[in-house]
Amino acid sequence: MPHAAPDPATASSGPPPAEAPHAIVGWRWAPAWILAYVALLFAPGYAETVLTLGALTALVRLVLVRFNTGARLLSDPAWVLTSALFAAYWLPELISATDAVDPGRALREAAVDLRYLPFLWLVAAAVATRQGQRTTFGGLAIIIGLWTVDALLQGLTGTSPLFFGIDSLKQAISGHGMCSDAEIASVDRLSGVLGPCNLKLGQVIASFSPFVLYAVGRRFRLGGWLVAAAAVGVVVVLAGSRASWITYGLVLVLSGWRLLGWKRLLGVFAFGVLALAVLDQTTPQVHDRLARTAHIVSADVEGLDSALSGRTRIWRAALCMVGEHPLNGVGARGFREAFPACDPQPGRTTSWGEGPALHAHQLLLEVLAETGAFGLLLWLAGAALAWRAWAVADARAREAARPAMLALLVTVFPFNTHLAFYSTFWGGLTLLLAALYAGSLLAQPPDEGDATV
Repeated sequence: MPHAAPDPATASSGPPPAEAPHAIVGWRWAPAWILAYVALLFAPGYAETVLTLGALTALVRLVLVRFNTGARLLSDPAWVLTSALFAAYWLPELISATDAVDPGRALREAAVDLRYLPFLWLVAAAVATRQGQRTTFGGLAIIIGLWTVDALLQGLTGTSPLFFGIDSLKQAISGHGMCSDAEIASVDRLSGVLGPCNLKLGQVIASFSPFVLYAVGRRFRLGGWLVAAAAVGVVVVLAGSRASWITYGLVLVLSGWRLLGWKRLLGVFAFGVLALAVLDQTTPQVHDRLARTAHIVSADVEGLDSALSGRTRIWRAALCMVGEHPLNGVGARGFREAFPACDPQPGRTTSWGEGPALHAHQLLLEVLAETGAFGLLLWLAGAALAWRAWAVADARAREAARPAMLALLVTVFPFNTHLAFYSTFWGGLTLLLAALYAGSLLAQPPDEGDATV
């Protein structure tokens, strides 16, 4: 007898289909670790604790998934690119320790930074699905958006509501605030939620601004993008870091032209120049920085050094270190120890205050001075791998990864001054952006309805 056709009602009530073998399903809790890490940047110690715990959790989770057949946390290409980008960052650190100025410290830095590798796998797993990307990128946009509004309120009232709440809580718990009285008294720029003892608000907002602009642009189109661009731009200018002005200008160019076109984008920049002129007349801190920048046109070295806040002296010292340690540098984070021997103006008062310069303030010079030619070659290899992955990706993957790509690109833009990439704060953020880029570009998202584990 012929078999009867299955009853559709009975078939639909059966157990759900099993995960396709080797499906990339991500991990639903991974975005929470990334968002917690970024949200806690006002307290770097707590942020580092979240990073370390996230790295350990990722290792445990990967081991458990390894012995479970079927679904995986991230694709092989994402795993390979994330690991390769970490290696391009970490191997120069390790090799530089062999004959560093302070070998013990260099080896400790390299050992501690090994925790970044499992954390980067966790970051890539967070954006391994479309839902994970929406949660992670959307969460970053909300965090930076809140910090922007908070900073605007500080500009209007003189107090950051978020930092005031955090500082009050710290006072109640420990009896002292987040920052010392001297740090609070010496602040000369908008500090926002990060506070007057961690004056990096401009750099952080500028580097993470693509997540805000793309999220607002998708939801509210042109009008929303213009409002968000103006709000973020005011905060970046008032935060005082001229390097972040360049970073944010790149963000506007690379994100705005696709939405506005070149003619309207030029109008945005014309409005920005007008707004900067108004801030120059109404805000002493902005006026001082613009006046200092004008010294660049001076024909003498002192005028240029004044315009760049002592950078030329630091860069000349970095070139000295490159000449004396061309192969593997003076060691990661060894710049301050090597600076006195290479200071081109020893005994002269510095533009940055007491003590030696702490880092080279420029990506290429930092890599060359601290990790040598070997380090630069590996950084270039990492950049080439990241570009190759973009070049061969399809349009859908590129669109998914575009905010992370732009954030990473402007952060490492070589023709700018920078924070220290081998520091805990800025190195961690840069590697986070690298993993968001690799994970979202090579996510291989599953079909609609696939669950996360």
